[in-house]
Amino acid sequence: MSINQIDLRPCGASGLEISVLGLGCWMFGGDEGDYWGGYTDAEAYDLISAALDMGVNYFDEAEMYNAGRSEEALGRALKGRREKAVIGTKINPLHCEPATLRKHCEASLRRLQTDYVDIYMVHWPIRDIPIEPAFEMLGQLQSEGKIRVIGVSNFGPIDLAAALSTGVQIGLNQLHYNLFSRAIEVELLPLCQKNGVGVMSYMSLLQGILSGKYATIDEIPEIRLRTRHFRGDRPQSRHGGPGAEPEVNKALAEIRELAQETGLAMEQLALGWVAAKPGVSCVLVGARNAEQLRSNYEGVTRALPDDVVKRLDEITDPLLRILGSSPDYWQSGAECRIR
Repeated sequence: MSINQIDLRPCGASGLEISVLGLGCWMFGGDEGDYWGGYTDAEAYDLISAALDMGVNYFDEAEMYNAGRSEEALGRALKGRREKAVIGTKINPLHCEPATLRKHCEASLRRLQTDYVDIYMVHWPIRDIPIEPAFEMLGQLQSEGKIRVIGVSNFGPIDLAAALSTGVQIGLNQLHYNLFSRAIEVELLPLCQKNGVGVMSYMSLLQGILSGKYATIDEIPEIRLRTRHFRGDRPQSRHGGPGAEPEVNKALAEIRELAQETGLAMEQLALGWVAAKPGVSCVLVGARNAEQLRSNYEGVTRALPDDVVKRLDEITDPLLRILGSSPDYWQSGAECRIR
Protein backbone atom coordinates (compact mmCIF):
# COMPACT_ATOMS: atom_id res chain seq x y z
CA MET A 1 0.00 0.00 0.00
CA SER A 2 1.26 3.47 -0.81
CA ILE A 3 2.28 5.48 2.22
CA ASN A 4 0.25 8.38 0.78
CA GLN A 5 -2.99 6.43 0.63
CA ILE A 6 -5.16 5.61 3.62
CA ASP A 7 -7.31 2.52 3.62
CA LEU A 8 -11.06 2.57 4.21
CA ARG A 9 -12.23 -0.58 5.96
CA PRO A 10 -15.68 -2.00 6.64
CA CYS A 11 -17.07 -1.48 10.11
CA GLY A 12 -17.87 -5.15 10.56
CA ALA A 13 -20.88 -6.21 8.53
CA SER A 14 -22.67 -2.87 9.03
CA GLY A 15 -21.96 -1.46 5.56
CA LEU A 16 -20.25 1.62 7.00
CA GLU A 17 -16.63 2.26 5.98
CA ILE A 18 -14.16 4.07 8.21
CA SER A 19 -10.54 5.07 7.82
CA VAL A 20 -8.06 2.55 9.22
CA LEU A 21 -6.61 5.41 11.29
CA GLY A 22 -9.01 7.10 13.71
CA LEU A 23 -8.53 10.12 15.94
CA GLY A 24 -9.39 9.98 19.64
CA CYS A 25 -10.85 13.31 20.77
CA TRP A 26 -10.80 13.04 24.55
CA MET A 27 -8.50 16.07 24.85
CA PHE A 28 -10.94 18.36 22.98
CA GLY A 29 -12.55 20.92 25.25
CA GLY A 30 -10.05 20.16 27.99
CA ASP A 31 -8.96 22.54 30.72
CA GLU A 32 -5.45 22.62 32.20
CA GLY A 33 -6.61 20.54 35.15
CA ASP A 34 -8.09 17.75 33.01
CA TYR A 35 -6.36 14.40 32.45
CA TRP A 36 -4.99 15.39 29.03
CA GLY A 37 -4.45 19.09 29.83
CA GLY A 38 -5.87 22.17 28.12
CA TYR A 39 -6.88 22.10 24.46
CA THR A 40 -8.38 25.02 22.53
CA ASP A 41 -11.00 25.14 19.80
CA ALA A 42 -8.37 26.50 17.41
CA GLU A 43 -6.15 23.49 18.07
CA ALA A 44 -9.08 21.13 17.52
CA TYR A 45 -10.03 22.83 14.24
CA ASP A 46 -6.47 22.65 12.90
CA LEU A 47 -6.04 19.01 13.89
CA ILE A 48 -9.34 17.96 12.31
CA SER A 49 -8.46 19.87 9.13
CA ALA A 50 -5.14 18.01 8.95
CA ALA A 51 -6.90 14.69 9.56
CA LEU A 52 -9.47 15.25 6.82
CA ASP A 53 -6.73 16.31 4.40
CA MET A 54 -4.98 12.98 5.07
CA GLY A 55 -8.15 11.00 4.48
CA VAL A 56 -8.74 10.27 8.17
CA ASN A 57 -12.51 10.37 8.56
CA TYR A 58 -13.15 8.77 11.97
CA PHE A 59 -13.39 10.87 15.14
CA ASP A 60 -13.95 9.14 18.47
CA GLU A 61 -15.93 10.69 21.32
CA ALA A 62 -17.79 9.84 24.52
CA GLU A 63 -20.33 11.72 26.58
CA MET A 64 -17.99 11.55 29.59
CA TYR A 65 -14.97 13.13 27.85
CA ASN A 66 -14.46 16.40 29.69
CA ALA A 67 -18.10 16.27 30.85
CA GLY A 68 -19.47 16.70 27.33
CA ARG A 69 -17.19 19.58 26.38
CA SER A 70 -15.23 17.32 24.03
CA GLU A 71 -18.36 16.54 21.99
CA GLU A 72 -19.18 20.24 21.90
CA ALA A 73 -15.71 21.12 20.66
CA LEU A 74 -15.86 18.47 17.92
CA GLY A 75 -19.28 19.76 16.86
CA ARG A 76 -17.93 23.29 16.51
CA ALA A 77 -14.83 22.11 14.63
CA LEU A 78 -16.88 20.09 12.12
CA LYS A 79 -19.42 22.81 11.44
CA GLY A 80 -19.84 23.12 7.69
CA ARG A 81 -18.02 19.83 6.97
CA ARG A 82 -19.98 17.25 8.95
CA GLU A 83 -20.55 15.14 5.84
CA LYS A 84 -16.80 14.47 5.57
CA ALA A 85 -16.62 12.87 9.00
CA VAL A 86 -17.59 9.59 10.62
CA ILE A 87 -18.35 10.30 14.28
CA GLY A 88 -18.45 7.71 17.02
CA THR A 89 -19.51 8.47 20.56
CA LYS A 90 -20.20 6.40 23.66
CA ILE A 91 -22.79 6.28 26.42
CA ASN A 92 -22.16 5.36 30.04
CA PRO A 93 -23.82 1.99 30.84
CA LEU A 94 -25.43 3.61 33.89
CA HIS A 95 -27.45 5.72 31.45
CA CYS A 96 -28.83 2.79 29.45
CA GLU A 97 -32.31 2.48 30.92
CA PRO A 98 -34.38 3.06 27.74
CA ALA A 99 -35.87 6.49 28.43
CA THR A 100 -32.59 7.75 29.87
CA LEU A 101 -30.65 6.29 26.96
CA ARG A 102 -32.78 8.24 24.49
CA LYS A 103 -32.24 11.47 26.40
CA HIS A 104 -28.48 10.95 26.54
CA CYS A 105 -28.25 10.06 22.86
CA GLU A 106 -30.18 13.19 21.91
CA ALA A 107 -28.00 15.27 24.26
CA SER A 108 -24.89 13.98 22.49
CA LEU A 109 -26.43 14.88 19.13
CA ARG A 110 -27.07 18.43 20.35
CA ARG A 111 -23.52 18.80 21.63
CA LEU A 112 -22.14 17.42 18.35
CA GLN A 113 -24.47 19.71 16.34
CA THR A 114 -25.66 16.83 14.19
CA ASP A 115 -28.90 14.98 13.46
CA TYR A 116 -27.25 11.57 13.62
CA VAL A 117 -24.20 9.82 15.01
CA ASP A 118 -22.46 7.32 12.77
CA ILE A 119 -21.47 4.87 15.53
CA TYR A 120 -23.11 4.91 18.96
CA MET A 121 -21.41 2.65 21.50
CA VAL A 122 -22.16 1.44 25.01
CA HIS A 123 -18.92 2.43 26.73
CA TRP A 124 -18.66 -0.51 29.16
CA PRO A 125 -20.77 -3.64 29.71
CA ILE A 126 -24.21 -3.12 31.20
CA ARG A 127 -24.27 -4.69 34.66
CA ASP A 128 -27.06 -3.10 36.72
CA ILE A 129 -30.06 -3.24 34.37
CA PRO A 130 -31.38 -5.77 31.84
CA ILE A 131 -29.56 -5.39 28.52
CA GLU A 132 -32.49 -6.36 26.29
CA PRO A 133 -34.50 -3.12 26.75
CA ALA A 134 -31.32 -1.07 26.29
CA PHE A 135 -30.45 -2.68 22.98
CA GLU A 136 -34.09 -2.53 21.90
CA MET A 137 -33.93 1.25 22.41
CA LEU A 138 -30.65 1.42 20.46
CA GLY A 139 -32.38 -0.41 17.63
CA GLN A 140 -35.30 2.02 17.78
CA LEU A 141 -32.96 5.03 17.62
CA GLN A 142 -31.26 3.38 14.66
CA SER A 143 -34.59 2.94 12.88
CA GLU A 144 -35.29 6.64 13.49
CA GLY A 145 -32.03 7.56 11.75
CA LYS A 146 -30.35 8.97 14.85
CA ILE A 147 -27.78 6.15 14.89
CA ARG A 148 -26.23 4.58 11.80
CA VAL A 149 -24.30 1.75 13.48
CA ILE A 150 -24.72 0.30 16.97
CA GLY A 151 -21.47 -0.51 18.71
CA VAL A 152 -20.04 -1.54 22.06
CA SER A 153 -16.79 -0.88 23.86
CA ASN A 154 -14.90 -3.13 26.27
CA PHE A 155 -17.35 -6.01 25.80
CA GLY A 156 -15.68 -9.36 26.46
CA PRO A 157 -16.88 -12.72 25.05
CA ILE A 158 -19.73 -13.21 27.54
CA ASP A 159 -21.07 -9.67 27.32
CA LEU A 160 -20.70 -9.51 23.53
CA ALA A 161 -22.56 -12.79 23.17
CA ALA A 162 -25.34 -11.40 25.38
CA ALA A 163 -25.56 -8.23 23.27
CA LEU A 164 -25.67 -10.25 20.06
CA SER A 165 -28.42 -12.46 21.50
CA THR A 166 -30.76 -9.45 21.60
CA GLY A 167 -30.92 -9.61 17.79
CA VAL A 168 -29.48 -6.13 17.28
CA GLN A 169 -26.65 -5.98 14.76
CA ILE A 170 -23.42 -4.94 16.49
CA GLY A 171 -21.08 -3.28 14.02
CA LEU A 172 -18.09 -2.53 16.21
CA ASN A 173 -16.37 -3.45 19.47
CA GLN A 174 -13.80 -0.89 20.67
CA LEU A 175 -11.08 -2.70 22.62
CA HIS A 176 -7.70 -2.20 24.28
CA TYR A 177 -5.34 -3.83 21.76
CA ASN A 178 -1.66 -3.35 21.05
CA LEU A 179 1.62 -5.27 20.88
CA PHE A 180 1.76 -5.60 24.66
CA SER A 181 -2.01 -6.16 25.15
CA ARG A 182 -3.00 -9.12 23.00
CA ALA A 183 -5.60 -10.85 25.18
CA ILE A 184 -8.42 -10.36 22.65
CA GLU A 185 -6.65 -12.70 20.23
CA VAL A 186 -7.45 -15.74 22.37
CA GLU A 187 -11.25 -15.71 22.22
CA LEU A 188 -12.71 -12.27 21.64
CA LEU A 189 -11.26 -11.34 18.25
CA PRO A 190 -12.35 -14.66 16.67
CA LEU A 191 -15.85 -14.16 18.16
CA CYS A 192 -16.04 -10.69 16.65
CA GLN A 193 -14.94 -11.98 13.24
CA LYS A 194 -17.45 -14.85 13.36
CA ASN A 195 -20.32 -12.42 14.03
CA GLY A 196 -19.37 -9.63 11.64
CA VAL A 197 -18.26 -7.25 14.40
CA GLY A 198 -15.36 -4.97 13.52
CA VAL A 199 -12.67 -4.24 16.10
CA MET A 200 -11.38 -0.76 16.81
CA SER A 201 -8.17 -0.71 18.84
CA TYR A 202 -7.62 1.93 21.49
CA MET A 203 -4.42 2.52 23.47
CA SER A 204 -2.74 1.33 20.27
CA LEU A 205 0.60 2.72 21.53
CA LEU A 206 -0.14 1.93 25.20
CA GLN A 207 -0.20 5.63 26.08
CA GLY A 208 3.12 6.26 24.33
CA ILE A 209 5.01 3.31 25.84
CA LEU A 210 5.29 1.75 22.35
CA SER A 211 6.16 5.02 20.63
CA GLY A 212 9.93 4.68 21.09
CA LYS A 213 10.02 7.46 23.65
CA TYR A 214 11.00 5.18 26.53
CA ALA A 215 13.91 2.70 26.47
CA THR A 216 13.02 1.02 29.78
CA ILE A 217 10.29 1.03 32.41
CA ASP A 218 12.39 3.33 34.59
CA GLU A 219 11.82 6.14 32.06
CA ILE A 220 8.03 5.78 31.92
CA PRO A 221 5.98 8.20 34.06
CA GLU A 222 4.25 6.55 37.03
CA ILE A 223 0.81 7.64 35.76
CA ARG A 224 1.29 5.25 32.83
CA LEU A 225 2.30 2.25 34.93
CA ARG A 226 -1.17 1.30 36.12
CA THR A 227 -1.95 -1.66 33.83
CA ARG A 228 -1.30 -5.34 34.53
CA HIS A 229 1.97 -5.13 32.61
CA PHE A 230 3.45 -3.49 35.71
CA ARG A 231 3.63 -4.39 39.40
CA GLY A 232 0.39 -4.05 41.30
CA ASP A 233 2.07 -2.20 44.17
CA ARG A 234 2.87 0.80 41.98
CA PRO A 235 1.02 4.06 42.77
CA GLN A 236 -2.51 4.25 41.30
CA SER A 237 -2.47 0.58 40.25
CA ARG A 238 -5.73 -1.27 40.92
CA HIS A 239 -4.99 -4.83 39.82
CA GLY A 240 -2.74 -6.02 42.66
CA GLY A 241 -0.96 -8.54 40.45
CA PRO A 242 2.74 -9.28 39.92
CA GLY A 243 3.00 -7.64 36.49
CA ALA A 244 5.52 -8.71 33.86
CA GLU A 245 8.16 -6.00 34.07
CA PRO A 246 11.22 -8.05 33.02
CA GLU A 247 9.33 -9.20 29.93
CA VAL A 248 8.22 -5.63 29.16
CA ASN A 249 11.81 -4.37 29.32
CA LYS A 250 13.04 -7.24 27.15
CA ALA A 251 10.32 -6.66 24.56
CA LEU A 252 11.01 -2.92 24.46
CA ALA A 253 14.68 -3.61 23.77
CA GLU A 254 13.94 -6.18 21.07
CA ILE A 255 11.39 -3.97 19.29
CA ARG A 256 13.92 -1.14 19.36
CA GLU A 257 16.49 -3.45 17.75
CA LEU A 258 13.96 -4.48 15.10
CA ALA A 259 13.23 -0.84 14.39
CA GLN A 260 16.92 -0.24 13.75
CA GLU A 261 17.13 -3.31 11.49
CA THR A 262 14.11 -2.29 9.40
CA GLY A 263 14.74 1.45 9.38
CA LEU A 264 11.27 2.03 10.79
CA ALA A 265 10.36 3.91 13.95
CA MET A 266 9.03 1.87 16.90
CA GLU A 267 5.76 3.74 16.57
CA GLN A 268 5.44 2.65 12.95
CA LEU A 269 6.09 -0.97 13.90
CA ALA A 270 3.53 -0.87 16.71
CA LEU A 271 0.77 0.80 14.70
CA GLY A 272 1.51 -1.17 11.54
CA TRP A 273 1.28 -4.40 13.52
CA VAL A 274 -2.23 -3.57 14.79
CA ALA A 275 -3.38 -2.50 11.33
CA ALA A 276 -2.10 -5.79 9.89
CA LYS A 277 -4.26 -7.94 12.14
CA PRO A 278 -7.36 -9.55 10.55
CA GLY A 279 -10.62 -8.18 11.90
CA VAL A 280 -9.26 -4.74 12.82
CA SER A 281 -11.39 -2.00 11.26
CA CYS A 282 -9.65 1.02 12.76
CA VAL A 283 -6.54 1.88 14.78
CA LEU A 284 -7.34 4.69 17.20
CA VAL A 285 -4.64 7.20 18.15
CA GLY A 286 -4.55 10.25 20.42
CA ALA A 287 -2.47 12.74 18.47
CA ARG A 288 -2.53 16.30 19.82
CA ASN A 289 -1.26 18.06 16.68
CA ALA A 290 -0.80 17.55 12.95
CA GLU A 291 2.84 16.53 13.30
CA GLN A 292 1.98 13.68 15.67
CA LEU A 293 -0.92 12.64 13.45
CA ARG A 294 1.31 12.49 10.36
CA SER A 295 3.69 10.21 12.24
CA ASN A 296 0.78 7.98 13.25
CA TYR A 297 -0.48 8.09 9.67
CA GLU A 298 2.84 6.79 8.34
CA GLY A 299 2.76 3.94 10.83
CA VAL A 300 -0.72 2.79 9.85
CA THR A 301 -0.42 3.26 6.09
CA ARG A 302 2.98 1.60 5.69
CA ALA A 303 2.16 -2.10 5.27
CA LEU A 304 4.58 -4.24 7.28
CA PRO A 305 6.15 -7.30 5.63
CA ASP A 306 4.76 -10.59 6.91
CA ASP A 307 8.11 -11.58 8.43
CA VAL A 308 8.20 -8.36 10.47
CA VAL A 309 4.67 -8.96 11.77
CA LYS A 310 5.68 -12.52 12.70
CA ARG A 311 8.79 -11.28 14.49
CA LEU A 312 6.74 -8.79 16.51
CA ASP A 313 4.39 -11.63 17.45
CA GLU A 314 7.36 -13.67 18.67
CA ILE A 315 8.81 -10.78 20.66
CA THR A 316 5.55 -10.19 22.53
CA ASP A 317 4.32 -13.79 22.87
CA PRO A 318 5.81 -14.03 26.41
CA LEU A 319 3.63 -11.12 27.53
CA LEU A 320 0.54 -12.76 26.07
CA ARG A 321 1.33 -16.00 27.91
CA ILE A 322 1.97 -14.27 31.26
CA LEU A 323 -0.88 -11.75 31.19
CA GLY A 324 -3.40 -14.24 29.83
CA SER A 325 -6.72 -13.95 28.03
CA SER A 326 -8.45 -11.33 30.19
CA PRO A 327 -8.97 -8.15 28.12
CA ASP A 328 -9.15 -6.01 31.28
CA TYR A 329 -5.63 -4.66 31.71
CA TRP A 330 -6.49 -2.44 34.70
CA GLN A 331 -8.21 -4.85 37.08
CA SER A 332 -8.15 -8.59 37.69
CA GLY A 333 -9.91 -11.41 39.46
CA ALA A 334 -13.33 -10.61 40.90
CA GLU A 335 -12.79 -6.92 40.04
CA CYS A 336 -12.39 -7.60 36.33
CA ARG A 337 -14.79 -5.39 34.36
CA ILE A 338 -14.52 -7.19 31.02
CA ARG A 339 -15.83 -10.73 30.89
